[in-house]
Amino acid sequence: MGVNIPGLIVMLLFYLLVLGTGIWASRKSKRATEKRNENWSDGTLLGNRGITLAVGVFTTTATYVGGGFIVGISELVYTPNRGLVWSVMPVTAIMAFTVGGIFYAKKMRHRKYVTMMDPIQSQFGKAICGVLSVALLLSDIFWVTSALIGLGTTMSIILDLSYNLCIWISAAVAVTYTLFGGLYSVAYTDIVQLVLTFFSLWLCIPFVLTSEHTLDIAKTALNFTYQTPWTGSVDADQVWKWLDQALVLSLSILGSQEFHQRTLSALSPTTARLSCFIAAPLMIIFAVPSVLIGAAAASTDWNLTSYGSPSPYERDEASHILPLVLQHLTPSYVSVIGIGAVGAAVMSSTDSGLLSAASIFSSNIYKNILRTNASEREMQWVVRVTVVFVGVIGTSLTLLNNSIMVFWIVGADITYIFTFPALTCALYCKFSNGYGGIMGVFIALLLRVLSGEPEFGLPAVLQYPGGTFKDGMYIQRAPISTICMLSNLFATIVFSYLASMLFNRGILPQRWDILGAKTHKTSQELASTDNCKSNDVNPEEKTETEHMMETFQPETSAL
Repeated sequence: MGVNIPGLIVMLLFYLLVLGTGIWASRKSKRATEKRNENWSDGTLLGNRGITLAVGVFTTTATYVGGGFIVGISELVYTPNRGLVWSVMPVTAIMAFTVGGIFYAKKMRHRKYVTMMDPIQSQFGKAICGVLSVALLLSDIFWVTSALIGLGTTMSIILDLSYNLCIWISAAVAVTYTLFGGLYSVAYTDIVQLVLTFFSLWLCIPFVLTSEHTLDIAKTALNFTYQTPWTGSVDADQVWKWLDQALVLSLSILGSQEFHQRTLSALSPTTARLSCFIAAPLMIIFAVPSVLIGAAAASTDWNLTSYGSPSPYERDEASHILPLVLQHLTPSYVSVIGIGAVGAAVMSSTDSGLLSAASIFSSNIYKNILRTNASEREMQWVVRVTVVFVGVIGTSLTLLNNSIMVFWIVGADITYIFTFPALTCALYCKFSNGYGGIMGVFIALLLRVLSGEPEFGLPAVLQYPGGTFKDGMYIQRAPISTICMLSNLFATIVFSYLASMLFNRGILPQRWDILGAKTHKTSQELASTDNCKSNDVNPEEKTETEHMMETFQPETSAL
């Protein structure tokens, strides 16, 4: 089969639309920065804290409706030993946005942090912040990789182009407009991408469900036909594993910079909270098409299609099920529309990962640890180099050809086990300090390594009850990620309290207090001090109406 020329033209038009939107947004960002006399970093990393409610809802939703979300849900629903009950990503996102809106968004936006690592650094110190920042960088790289895999497989199957070529071109476009305008470009391109994702996916669904080779998905939901029912089931020995995965995918969002970057850039603390609440139910709307595609794939006699026999699962191509359904169960012009949906979703997640990594490295590693006196010009180049570096590394990892879910879950594991407990303690545990943070990370890391990981051939030294052996490897059934996370949280609190008590009561001499447990200020006190210096304790936030009037007011030349 030759190159799909119509599909190629559609994708080129899509890239031009996204790139054009990104360039327009970058000019908007530059004008806003000059008008408010703010520095370049604020404009690039936080959009001058001027993201309105409508834009905030779009960009928050688009960030998590990515390639891993769309393609991953279809893969899980189709896979015989998984099914719908294992596709928990939409529900976990709703939980995360709701919890985030209640406990994190408004509090952090009111204190005007630049990144989610700021309260961690003020509470635990630079050492533990540096370690966790590196962990977040790895998570962002895996985030970019999982998003690009979804696009690469879809484009290579439907357009008959090289898998690597599709991925590198897509990554180059995302890197380009992220470099141009930072958060403004990311936020406004998210609007375009989310609209394209919504309409493209839903336009494909009628053709998929009415294919002559596909049975009624209502009948195959509970009955064995070509494979086990696509609704799936959770066996008794898998309950803890299922719960563990649900908690990882939910609370890991609250440990990621992508989420907090949206709330910290909001126009006001109230806007930050509302954007989370409104975005939460939208996740279900965007998940339904992927569920239906996975269900249709499980209800299809693939031997009667142009794909042939054996089925995608038997060929170990379950991770490609969404593009395969579009390719073999819909007309060619419909499959081209489907490419736009995946492409839009992937770009919205890729640019978020790039900007998140640039924010963490430039603000919490380079500026606060490596070069505390770095100039504004120097910081501009640090952000740009970081965006390119993360884009290249994340794109290179796609050559490993692993399932999207592998990178998704590994990245989520990092934020769930390490950064989520640290952020929670920094915000809500006043006596937490560097001693507790170090012990928490050390104990959690030790437990996670000893628990093993079959995906990487890491044997389980610490074997929890209920597991089983498979191909000589011990497969854990216990919720090991949650055990590690809770161990981190518990150790941080206990050792912080002990250190604080020992130094504050004079049991240990103050000269031994190298991490400042006795003189330690809480993140609340530091935030208050910083805000006082910037006349920002009780900021008079602009309303949505005032901001819109300012945004759309015609520019007039100086008289």
